[in-house]
Amino acid sequence: MSIFDPIWPDWFLYSENNPMFFTSLLFWVFFTVFLGIYSLVFSRMKVRNSYLLLISLFFYFKINGFYFLLLLFSCLINYSSGLLIGKWKRKKVILAFAVSLNLLLLGFYKYAIFITETINQIFSEQFRAVNWLTCLQNEVTGGTADIYSIVLPAGISFYTFQAISYLVDVYRKQVQPVRDFLDFSFYLTFFPQLVAGPIVRASYFIPQLYRKYKLTRPEFSHSLYLILKGLFKKMVIADFLAINFVDRVFDAPLSYSGVENLLALYSYSIQIYCDFSGYTDIAIGLALILGFKIPVNFNAPYQATSLTDFWHRWHISLSSWLKDYLYIPLGGNRKGTVRMYLNLLVTMILGGLWHGANLRFVIWGAIHGFILAVEKLFRSLVPSPKRLTWLWQIISVFLTFQIVSFAWIFFRLESNEKVLQFFYQLGNHFIPQNPLSDWAAYQNVLLVFVLGLLLIWTPFKIKEKIRGNFIASPMIIQIVLSIVLLIIISMVAHSELQPFIYFRF
Repeated sequence: MSIFDPIWPDWFLYSENNPMFFTSLLFWVFFTVFLGIYSLVFSRMKVRNSYLLLISLFFYFKINGFYFLLLLFSCLINYSSGLLIGKWKRKKVILAFAVSLNLLLLGFYKYAIFITETINQIFSEQFRAVNWLTCLQNEVTGGTADIYSIVLPAGISFYTFQAISYLVDVYRKQVQPVRDFLDFSFYLTFFPQLVAGPIVRASYFIPQLYRKYKLTRPEFSHSLYLILKGLFKKMVIADFLAINFVDRVFDAPLSYSGVENLLALYSYSIQIYCDFSGYTDIAIGLALILGFKIPVNFNAPYQATSLTDFWHRWHISLSSWLKDYLYIPLGGNRKGTVRMYLNLLVTMILGGLWHGANLRFVIWGAIHGFILAVEKLFRSLVPSPKRLTWLWQIISVFLTFQIVSFAWIFFRLESNEKVLQFFYQLGNHFIPQNPLSDWAAYQNVLLVFVLGLLLIWTPFKIKEKIRGNFIASPMIIQIVLSIVLLIIISMVAHSELQPFIYFRF
C-alpha cells in the first residue's frame, strides 16, 4: 500500500504495466487535456516554460517512476556546472568533474551489473550492485522493490549526452550559460524528445525559450502529418513485423530455415528504422504544436550510397555528437592517417558501447568503424566520380543496405549462441522444407515487409510531394485522412503496448 493511494487517483501514479508511451491512449488523453490548459498560458513566456517543465517531469514520471529524481539531479548538477564554467578560471577542472559525474551516473545504470558480474567471475566474489534510488523509493513509499535490480532509466543516455554537449559548448564559449534553473531544466527535460532523442544542442534550442509562441496553419498541418506518419511507422510496420515475425525467428533461429532468418534480418532493418524514426516524427510534430523546433534525426538512411553517407542520414544527432565531442577531441584527422583510422574505429566502438555493455554492441560498432575506415582509404586512393550513374547508385544503395543489415545481426540477436545459430541455418538449412505452405503462412508479413521496403526506398521527391499535398489540402480533407489512418492503425495495432526500441538505450 503506497502512502499516496488515498490522495491520488491511479492515473497520477506510476504504473509499470501502464506506461505513458506516445502510442498509448493514455498519452493522447493526457496531451489533449494538457493542450487545453496550454492554450491559456502559452502567451506568457515564463508561465509557459514553467508549465512545460512540470508536464515534462510528470510525463517522465509516468514512464520511469522515481527515476525522475535522477533526472532532476542531472538538471541541478549540470545547471550549476554550466554557471561555474562560465565564471571560474579553472574551467577545465570543473568541466572534467561535471562530465565525469555524468558519465559515472550513466555508467552505473548501464554497466554496473556487467562490471560486478565480471569481477565476481574473475575473483570468485559475491559482490552485488545496489540501486540506491530503489532504496529511497522503498523508504518513501513503504514498498519492497528489489534493491539489487538495476533497470536502465529510459532516456538517460540521451539526456546525459545532451547535458555533456551543453557543458562542452559553454566551455568552448559556443553558448552562454543558462542563468535560470527552470529554463535549463526545461531544455534538458522537454518531453517530446526526452526519452529517445534527438539529442538537441543548447545553441539550437535555448534561444527558442525566449521567443513568442507561433504556430501557423501550415506548421500545424505539418505537425499532424508527422504524428500520423510516426504512428503508422511504429504501430503498423515496426510493431507488426516484430510481433508476427522478427521476434519469433530471432528467439529460436534453429526453428526456422536460413531464408526465414535472412528475411527476419531484413525485416529487423525495416523495424528498427520505422520504430526509431517513427518516434522522432512524433516528437518533432508534438514539439511543433507547442511552438518549438527540434532537429531532424533521419534522412532516408537506407537510400545511402555508402556507410559514410548512411551516418550522415541515420540518428543524425548521435553521429554528429560522436564527431564533435569524441572523434575530433581524440584528434580526428589531424594526427596523421593511421591515427585517423584508429580514432574512427574507437569512436564507433564507443558508440556501440553507448547502446549497452555487451560484446555484440562492440562488434556492431567495430563493423561500422572498420567499413568507414575502408571507405576513407578507398576514397583516398580512387577519386570518386562527381556524379553517380543511376545504375551505380542503385548498386551502391543495395550494397550499403547489405552491410548495415549484416551489422544489425550482432545488434539484435541476444547471445553469441544465437548469432552462430543464425549463420548455421544460412549455411546448412537455407531452403524451407515446405516452401509453399510456409509462404502462405507469411502472406500478411510479406505484405507489411513490402510496404516497409516501399517506405524506405520511395524517392525523396515523391515523399516531399505527398507531404506538401497533405499540408496544402483543406482542413476537412486532413481530418478525414487522419480518421481513416487512425482506424487502420487501431485495426493493426497489437493489444499490448510495444515500447520504442531506443527506450532501452
